[in-house]
Amino acid sequence: MKHLIHLAAGFICLMLASCSQYKYETVKNDPLGTKIYTLDNGLKVYMSVNKETPRIQTCIAVKVGGKNDPVETTGLAHYFEHLMFKGTTHFGTSDYEAEKPMLDEIEQLFEVYRKTKDEAQRKEIYHRIDSISYEASKLAIPNEYDKLMSVIGAEGTNAFTSMDMTVYVEDIPSNQIENWAKIEADRFMNPVLRGFHTELETIYEEKNMSLTQDSRKLWEALDAALFPNHPYGRQTVLGTQEHLKNPSITNVKNYHATWYRPNNMAICLSGDFDPDKMIAVIEKYFGGMEPNKELPTLEFNAEEPIESPIVREVAGPEAESMVMAWRMPAAKDHTNDIADLAASILYNDKAGLLDLDINQQQKALGMYAFSSTQPDYSQFIIQARPKQGQTLEELKALALKEIAKLRDGNFDESLIRSTINNYKLNEEKGLESNYNRSMSYVYSFINGTEWKDEVGQISRIEKLTKEDIVAWANEYLTDDNYAIVYKRQGVDKNEQKIAAPKITPIETNRDIQSDYLTEIQNTEVKPIEPVFVDFNKDLSQFDTEGLHVLYKEKTVNDVSELGLVYNTGSNNDPALPFAMQYVQMLGTPSMSHEEFASKLYALACDLYIPVSAYYTSFYINGLDENLGEALDLIEELVNNAQPDENILAELKANMLKSRADSKLRQRSCYSALQRYLTFGPDFIKSNTLTNEQIVSLTSEELLAKVKDLYYKGHEVRYYGASSQQGLKNLLAEHHTVADNPQTLEPEYAFPIEVKKPEVLIAPYEAKQIYYMQYSNKGEKFNYEATPALSLYNEYFGGGMNTIVFQEMREARGLAYSAWATMAEPYYKDMSYYYMAFIATQNDKMKQAIEAFDEIINNMPQSEQAFAVAKEAMISKMRTNRTVGYDVINSFIHARNMGRTESMDSYIFEKIQNMTLEDIVKIQEEWVKGREYVYAILGDKNELDLNYLKTLGEIKYLTLEDIFGY
Repeated sequence: MKHLIHLAAGFICLMLASCSQYKYETVKNDPLGTKIYTLDNGLKVYMSVNKETPRIQTCIAVKVGGKNDPVETTGLAHYFEHLMFKGTTHFGTSDYEAEKPMLDEIEQLFEVYRKTKDEAQRKEIYHRIDSISYEASKLAIPNEYDKLMSVIGAEGTNAFTSMDMTVYVEDIPSNQIENWAKIEADRFMNPVLRGFHTELETIYEEKNMSLTQDSRKLWEALDAALFPNHPYGRQTVLGTQEHLKNPSITNVKNYHATWYRPNNMAICLSGDFDPDKMIAVIEKYFGGMEPNKELPTLEFNAEEPIESPIVREVAGPEAESMVMAWRMPAAKDHTNDIADLAASILYNDKAGLLDLDINQQQKALGMYAFSSTQPDYSQFIIQARPKQGQTLEELKALALKEIAKLRDGNFDESLIRSTINNYKLNEEKGLESNYNRSMSYVYSFINGTEWKDEVGQISRIEKLTKEDIVAWANEYLTDDNYAIVYKRQGVDKNEQKIAAPKITPIETNRDIQSDYLTEIQNTEVKPIEPVFVDFNKDLSQFDTEGLHVLYKEKTVNDVSELGLVYNTGSNNDPALPFAMQYVQMLGTPSMSHEEFASKLYALACDLYIPVSAYYTSFYINGLDENLGEALDLIEELVNNAQPDENILAELKANMLKSRADSKLRQRSCYSALQRYLTFGPDFIKSNTLTNEQIVSLTSEELLAKVKDLYYKGHEVRYYGASSQQGLKNLLAEHHTVADNPQTLEPEYAFPIEVKKPEVLIAPYEAKQIYYMQYSNKGEKFNYEATPALSLYNEYFGGGMNTIVFQEMREARGLAYSAWATMAEPYYKDMSYYYMAFIATQNDKMKQAIEAFDEIINNMPQSEQAFAVAKEAMISKMRTNRTVGYDVINSFIHARNMGRTESMDSYIFEKIQNMTLEDIVKIQEEWVKGREYVYAILGDKNELDLNYLKTLGEIKYLTLEDIFGY
């Protein structure tokens, strides 16, 4: 299927519920039991009931995105998404009538600003904008939407914008439907564009971050090649740098008035609610929205057929890669069913043509295929990364060779049936997630597909034959009708940094709240009593066949999870990850790798062998009835893996290439620096093989590591449909256990203590730095302090309504992303550590560090902000439920901390009577006055080194230092 879950066949019917005045549509055999309502104003409402937890996933989708931006102000859809969090005429302000004249003047000034060319005049106008914005901020209440969502217990407050849609996401308690609908309807009907210029700085930061993301350049270039006549190829979601420098509030308002109308929106819901009551509430609050009877239709010229390959190139600091795509029909066209199936035949991460011909044989560093559908056009895509010494042109030739196999029918027909079985498995998995359910509705609405067609996709695919796929491939996937983009390593000559304007930090007004927020806080709702996990009731433990088993029964479907978990990892043996990767690329004397992969895929089972610092797991996820056969396959491989020196040699070469590529990515460099900062150079060395050590590894020692570990003592963790006796039988019949296996104990690495202030600088040339400050005083786990520390994190550094977010992003416009936390130990004997992070422009570094230092050591105190944080935490704990495999994970966490019960009930009890003074006390005892090591990923030539010297002795790190190779 195009998106999240696959559904069974059915037909659509119109029903009138006997107890409801609202008509709705349903589809027979729909596993979600979907009800689709359409209000008189055109608003669509999709519903799916799931009673597992007392929460509801809500998604409000607007059928508008980057493709609908005015050509003179691209990026507008994304920008408006940000502004939708700024409040309305009713909240986000203490006096809208007094605020409005200033906001109107700011709007007029921006219109003058965007049309002014003289830089001196522009600076003068922006200074005026900044001055008025500061005065207006005295009346504004930043982040009040986020506070509203927090007090009703919402989680996952977010939104996203693509070329086709803008979607607003909330996960709410089931007793807060009325408040949620009231708040959302208000912000969709009455948004106020306050805090405009500081939010513009946030957009600047997001754009600056994108300048170092070569993948974004790659995809934008591909769209431009495929769709020269369509906004898909002419515009981008983030917009041009020139347009971001010259925004228009007037255009934003017109945009909202045009597109944010009920006949262009859908509310998509899944969770614990009564559909009749839900639709009545939605009608009450959203029914008054006025439709746009003249909703614009996107006009564009049809794309001309591609008759010869379109070749484009982009440059950037990251490793080289290639993407090629064939243009496909719009999402509603059923030929996309074949595209989905064909993509899985090429690549399914197990037994596809690319999996076996390219990836397993390591003819490339990685090659993948997938189908991507959109309302106006779709794409069939192959993406690849070259191995050492391989050209991008050679990658293209390999990809076209595999496409030719598809056209020639040179693939096993059993792949079709195996793929369908895996689709059904994914459907079952998708049904477990309220988010997946609601997003399925979003994509159906945005793509303009009928729900019955989404429900019927697997049935349609089941009727497809090999001949259908071959005919489709010969029509759509030729050697001439594609576009290809080569991402070369080099300097992007088109890149330009967006200069940071001077901004006066706006008022945060933390101690002010609107009457609207007060009203929501005082609204009585039927309380939901918390239900905390009880390991004595919700989890079973038993011993069988010399194994300790953690068992959790699953009743919702037959998709089970089985893990064999060993208390050893890369901290014990840094070669273990390499050994586990190698063995999964091999066959046995009686079974080739291709046969192994095909059998596992046919069983609709996934095998993962993750190796962390402390644990290694053989993990199977799939249909419960097939777990035994999957275990047999794994044991056959572990016991009889046939070494292949060519594969080992290629694996080594590709590993070295992947390592080199990691040093070119800003994100992976940041992760490496964070690990170095937290655990120190000794941990890096002990956990990481040098390149020379990798080269010296042999098949004999690698396979011995796998086999030796498999027969060591381990724990079985199971969440599935079998009874306890059924699981015992499965293990007895399909899992071999050694006599008196050696018991393993994990060897934990401990976060390092900070002895003196220091500044670590790791090199990365970019327009933006990644900055962290880390402190560790050696405080061991403190059970009694856990509630207050948790509430401190919620108040200070957790989310959008916290002190950190308000100060660093909202008030000062210093970052797109910023957070701070007192990190709890992973294991009882480990220590707490404090970490703060910000990604910001190079020229904002000093300002950002000083701002962080001020708020960390002199924490702003606000009774209102504290009340919101406390209420949010209590509300979420009332409705959160530990279910499924998370019961096992929760037990393991408690066990690691030396507890026999979850700490949630203790935290919930203690925070009831906490006051702001408790948080101030925690801040003074645990946070204030700490010594830090400061770490910066950036270009030292762009940094104020004289300032950094005032923080501590500067130590320049190499990439080899932080990566370990």
